[in-house]
Amino acid sequence: MNNAVHNGVWSGTWVAERLGVELVGDDELRELLGLALRRNPKRAHLLVSNVLGKHVPQSPAVVYGHGFALGRRVRELLGADESRRAVVLGYAETATGLGHCVADGVGLAPYLHSTRRPVEGVARAGGFEESHSHATSHLLLPENPALLAGPGPLVLVDDEFSTGNTVLNTVRALHERYPRERYVIVALVDMRAPADVARLTDFAQEIGAQIDLVTTAKGTVTLPEGVLEKGQALVAGHEQPTSGARGTARTTPTGPQPPNNQPTRVDLRWPARLPDGARHGFTPGHRIRLETALPTMAAKLTEALPEDAHRVLVLGFEELMYAPLRLACELERQTRQTRQTEGVEIRYSTTTRSPVLAVDDPGYAIRSRLVFPAHDDPADGPGERYAYNVAGAGFDAVVAVVDSAADTPELHAPDGLLATLAEHTPHVLLAVVPSYVPAPPHVPERPRMLPEPLRGPAFSSYPPDEVGWLLQDLSDVTLEAPTEEREEAIQAGGAHYAESLPVEYQPSDQYQELFRAALDTSAARIAQAVGAVTELVLAERSPRPVLVSLARAGTPVGVLMRRWAQHRHGLELPHYAVSIVRGRGIDANALRWLAAHHDPADVVFVDGWTGKGAITRELADAIAEFEASDGITGFDPEIAVLADPGSCVRTYGTREDFLIPSACLNSTVSGLISRTVLRADLVGPNDFHGAKFYRELAGADVSLDFLDAVATRFPEVTDAVDSTVKELLSGDRAPTWEGWAAVERISEEYEIHDVNLVKPGVGETTRVLLRRVPWKILARAGAGADLDHVRLLAEQRGVPVEEVAELPYTCVGLIHPKYTRGATGADGKAVSV
Repeated sequence: MNNAVHNGVWSGTWVAERLGVELVGDDELRELLGLALRRNPKRAHLLVSNVLGKHVPQSPAVVYGHGFALGRRVRELLGADESRRAVVLGYAETATGLGHCVADGVGLAPYLHSTRRPVEGVARAGGFEESHSHATSHLLLPENPALLAGPGPLVLVDDEFSTGNTVLNTVRALHERYPRERYVIVALVDMRAPADVARLTDFAQEIGAQIDLVTTAKGTVTLPEGVLEKGQALVAGHEQPTSGARGTARTTPTGPQPPNNQPTRVDLRWPARLPDGARHGFTPGHRIRLETALPTMAAKLTEALPEDAHRVLVLGFEELMYAPLRLACELERQTRQTRQTEGVEIRYSTTTRSPVLAVDDPGYAIRSRLVFPAHDDPADGPGERYAYNVAGAGFDAVVAVVDSAADTPELHAPDGLLATLAEHTPHVLLAVVPSYVPAPPHVPERPRMLPEPLRGPAFSSYPPDEVGWLLQDLSDVTLEAPTEEREEAIQAGGAHYAESLPVEYQPSDQYQELFRAALDTSAARIAQAVGAVTELVLAERSPRPVLVSLARAGTPVGVLMRRWAQHRHGLELPHYAVSIVRGRGIDANALRWLAAHHDPADVVFVDGWTGKGAITRELADAIAEFEASDGITGFDPEIAVLADPGSCVRTYGTREDFLIPSACLNSTVSGLISRTVLRADLVGPNDFHGAKFYRELAGADVSLDFLDAVATRFPEVTDAVDSTVKELLSGDRAPTWEGWAAVERISEEYEIHDVNLVKPGVGETTRVLLRRVPWKILARAGAGADLDHVRLLAEQRGVPVEEVAELPYTCVGLIHPKYTRGATGADGKAVSV
């Protein structure tokens, strides 16, 4: 690795000899730090970190590793429980990336860094001053105003801890507004004088809080009298005037430059709504989405780099340090794996606002300086910006990574950053990350007094934290009707299937055994599908999704997805169940409640499986109608499902049509909740749809057995999930709707002429046998144990099972067409399973 001692010469020698500055401390201190001179009226010297990734190009793995290791030490200090409650705060601009790496090491802590860029529409949650900096004002602009308000530990991260003034200013400002019991200060180096150490101790006693310190190395800087004036004189004597806004202390280009050397723009395909950094907060869920997308984004850079590039710099932009660092880390990993030529080096550093003297001497930390105009329309006006140790470093290619707010004409100007880089490297690549601006909080136009969700054990056998039901309790209303009566009324057009309920029957011992055998056989496969669909949701839909299951088949899947997020990532996701009725749409009042309590953009609708895609289309139409009527936008109608055999959605765990044991039973595997009910005399315009809680079936309830059997398999399928997700993210998941086409074909071939009477897939076929009057079962030739329960139900109901060679599903259930109780075919007897 590059270090501050090269060929026996320490990169602080030049300053130490001329100013009399002494650096005393731990053995590794000189490996970590060099010295340079500032153009700053408040402090003469600059401690130049070799592992921060700001002024000195370094291996990205080294930069990330130092920050992550500090975070791990914080986690050990706090313990798992306190770490889970912690918030990490980093300082702009130098420590924005370091703080982010520390947050990664802590594990489950959200991260926020201060910023010098005000953002219109985002309220300040605080601010503080950095007394020795050239740009002193720090703003705190969290998207979630409650981020800093919690009682857990606050972890403050800076590159160096020199006097403690910055930290004291921060803690004092925040403690007055959000008092807490514990603070942890993290820095690469602790360079405080003894008096400053005592001052921090006194301050902790003053505010009545515990303040801990975690650093990589410790030492002191001894400054002789008059060092500021002497330093200013040295800077004046060695400063080279610049022409316009461009200049460097070492201007010889690294090789022949082609004419009109234009940068190559690389489209990273940055995930939508993923923050580019932590200016407004960055959650563990955001990190999951970033890490999932990094391989694909870095591959875009790898493809764009010339084959002969052996030394590559990824150059970040001021506060935008973490995203370029993670891209550089992944690029470093990929080039080692994919490039046959040995000796490919990836380095990382960033541009900066900080003016530092450049001296081309091996005993000085800043060997060269590029100067160019600011290109992000800064609030404090135009000015010079800098990139250090880039010129003369022999880079074959530089990848400049900026946010979209900085992709301005100034960036592309003849004296701008890109043109300046092109003078010193033969290849310049530009990657632009979308600048994240929080959406304004949504306030429903007409807030309604809707009830809070129903929860177990008062409603359902699920624990209260597993799911909240946006339903009304109709348990005391008689809604059940015999299967034959319901079928006749539904097909005659005299009733809708959601206006009554089928009778809930206790399964026989034989059928119970089939369920348990099926669960034992398929639990791992279900766990893998649960993990895959949850990871897709976190990667592509929202880092903190609000899971909204379509009751009731979606509810067990939503609970399992919630459990996976907690198991794998420590996330506690909100989960609700809502009613959707074919032909009637989704419960609009449930949508209104969700919009009043959550950002609609975070809502992810969940179902068990797709058949022909009727509910998929129903939901899309219902959301469009809701937007038109209420003016509330942001809900994404695409459903996330465990299995998508109908190829109707993009977000799924698998497209295999296999047995999901929760489809084998009715309420006894779904928290003892009935199908949802929508009937005008029971559900008013301001009511949720209804459902019943079958408390009397508690003795046969296997709802938690099903969940636990699947969740216990989570640890063993982790690697398989990662592999599946990688394959899904890189593959084509566009819906083909082949299931709908197959249903239409079957409907005509069997002269049914009604696609609603054709129920494809194992789950839908099971529903036909349990709740409707079945006519025939079509089974794919050679289908095995997945259909054992279907064959048993078919035998008990006198329904023929017909094997079909070419069938896109494992099986298809056909409801008796134009059913009356005098029809032939199925005998219509009550299900006695």
